[in-house]
Amino acid sequence: VQLQASGGGLVQAGGSLRLSCAASGRTFSSDAMGWFRQTPGKEREFVARVSWSGGTTTYADSVKGRFTISRDVAKNTLYLQMNSLKPEDTAVYYCAARSVGLPIATISQPRGYDYWGQGTLVTVSS
Repeated sequence: VQLQASGGGLVQAGGSLRLSCAASGRTFSSDAMGWFRQTPGKEREFVARVSWSGGTTTYADSVKGRFTISRDVAKNTLYLQMNSLKPEDTAVYYCAARSVGLPIATISQPRGYDYWGQGTLVTVSS
């Protein structure tokens, strides 16, 4: 499975960006997909996730009400709509997919995902 993230860029505080993540490779079957972000010197942190079949979503408290995760099952594509962006949202954003059968307790942790995209940089200027 290959994941290709895109859509990052430079935006002013208060602006919006939409990230996309296209999944390809062998027949894609995932329990859930998520977005994580990382800044230099810090651990990768959970942003949001969506269950692939039912669409159930979970968000980090820091992005609730501003970010929306969604997926298009027919296109094998994951999205992250980011509104009201803040300078502290600046990071490299990674999409990830987790296989069926992984422990549910890890669904908001990087170790709970076994496929990763290459990352896309989001920079929010003040």
